Amino acid sequence: MSISRRNIIRLAAGAAALPTFATTALASTDRITVGALRFTSEGPTFLALERGYFKDEGLDAKIEFFQAAQPMAVAIASGDVDFGVTAVTAGLISLAEKDALRVIGGALQEEPGIDGQIILASRKAWEAGLQSPRDLRNRSFGITTHGSSFHYMVHKIAAKVGIRLSDIQLKPLQQIGALVGSLSTGQIDAWSIVPDIGKPLIAKPEVKKIGEIAEYIPDYQVTTVFTATKMIRERKDVVQRFMKARARAVADFNGALVGPNAGHRSAEDVLRVLHKYVMADRPFEVAAPLIRNGAMRIAERSQLHAGSIRDQLDWFKSEKLVPPSVTFDMLVDAGFAPIKG
Repeated sequence: MSISRRNIIRLAAGAAALPTFATTALASTDRITVGALRFTSEGPTFLALERGYFKDEGLDAKIEFFQAAQPMAVAIASGDVDFGVTAVTAGLISLAEKDALRVIGGALQEEPGIDGQIILASRKAWEAGLQSPRDLRNRSFGITTHGSSFHYMVHKIAAKVGIRLSDIQLKPLQQIGALVGSLSTGQIDAWSIVPDIGKPLIAKPEVKKIGEIAEYIPDYQVTTVFTATKMIRERKDVVQRFMKARARAVADFNGALVGPNAGHRSAEDVLRVLHKYVMADRPFEVAAPLIRNGAMRIAERSQLHAGSIRDQLDWFKSEKLVPPSVTFDMLVDAGFAPIKG
């Protein structure tokens, strides 16, 4: 089914094991563009580029940066960008239902014992009694848009503590920067965000930590890898090579920065690569501990947690944010990464 760019934008607004890491010389080079945000969680993309893993797979890669995930999904669906990593949203699901794109793997993953997303409160709200997610009734919670992953997360938190979502005031603010500013100044009461943004916030007196997402959404597949359906149909080998290069970079990222067995010797090399793209306006000595402290588990070999994706899809359908007819198989192509659950 063909789909015009105008319809893509309208829809977005409204709404298998991998091979080993050995590589062979390739006769030709395929150009690809990878969409990214300047977050620590995008580290595998930066590592794959800087360490030549894309090149090893015959891919001439460049990165195009975005300010938010939704425009990236639109760009990929329309063919302007080839690959991206972002959360499952109503817009992304609607584009998948129209056969414009597919999720092809998992990325950020909540895991017990590994730092993950933090639930935050403004100091003003905390001093007024918001000291736990159980206190969210009649409080405001920041989201980017209705139908975003933030919308899904606050629903799951509310359900866990026995609060109706309608009893929480959702505050859509579009951009991450606006959410940071609004929480810090007490214009919104609460928010949840990845640790590389959340930890620096709670280091200041204006913001307090009141919980962790992993306590409320076990095994949450936070972000996914996706590409255009046309790319899968016409350039499947490119998709396979992209995923192979990414898998090498994920192993480097996790091995250096995540968990109790992270390699201290390799960490500085990885951090120096990431610093070219994340917090580049700060000296390395200042940025490095912040980047490292904010690193969150990324799924090895891009394994996708199917149970989490199904739960998210079911919620979006229950809220009438996406068509009721959309299925897991419309959203996910299971041919490029291991599937769990």
